[in-house]
Amino acid sequence: MSVPETNPKSNSDGWAKPVDKLKVSESPKEAINLNVEGRQLSGLTHGFGQLWQKTYKVRLSGIEVTPQEVISAWKTNFPKFWPKGNDLYVPLTGIQPGEVGLINLTAPGGLKLSTGIMVIYADDVSFSFMTPEGHMFAGMITFSAYEQDNSTVAQVQALIRANDPIYELSFRMGFGHKSEDVFWAATLTNLATHLGASNPQPSQSNSLVDPRIQWNEWRNIWHNAGIRSGLYMPVAMVKKVFDKSKE
Repeated sequence: MSVPETNPKSNSDGWAKPVDKLKVSESPKEAINLNVEGRQLSGLTHGFGQLWQKTYKVRLSGIEVTPQEVISAWKTNFPKFWPKGNDLYVPLTGIQPGEVGLINLTAPGGLKLSTGIMVIYADDVSFSFMTPEGHMFAGMITFSAYEQDNSTVAQVQALIRANDPIYELSFRMGFGHKSEDVFWAATLTNLATHLGASNPQPSQSNSLVDPRIQWNEWRNIWHNAGIRSGLYMPVAMVKKVFDKSKE
């Protein structure tokens, strides 16, 4: 009798096992592995800014597709649906509970912001990520699909706080929230187009869950991935020059 394969990083109910510190199991050469290895997860209780629930969704009109098929395609092609210039590197095992992925985002000024995620839950109709210390947000984001009014809807729902005072300031000024909204609207449009949906029109709703600031978490600025990525850029450029000289 064969024994079904299991992921040692996850429990049988789809949840990842608790970890003290994140460990990146593998990454391609082009990925910037910074601000992830050895970091702790940054839950809502450890974030600095206001707590928001942001929901983005798109109706998959004109096609017959089940929620399970949507999530299967989403997991398999997840990085391809992100706006151009933004990358998520996950292990060959894919999006499974307990896996840690590297994120390289394009930021203003040509900066490549390096951070990551951990897959904390996954089943056949949803999966969830949690962010590490230094990420723009403290909290979790869930990707799901469900049936509604004889069609399938794909959804992204984030329950998040800004991780430190600098990130919170950018959100208060409108930059952070706007970038996040554009990012996930584009992602859902790309997913819907990939699946063959006609004229996808993503929508969103925002809810301020807790307007308070957690001032005792101001020290999170020490792990700010944007600052650390900026400081790392000259080092990365020097490494790139030396690597080319060896070819």
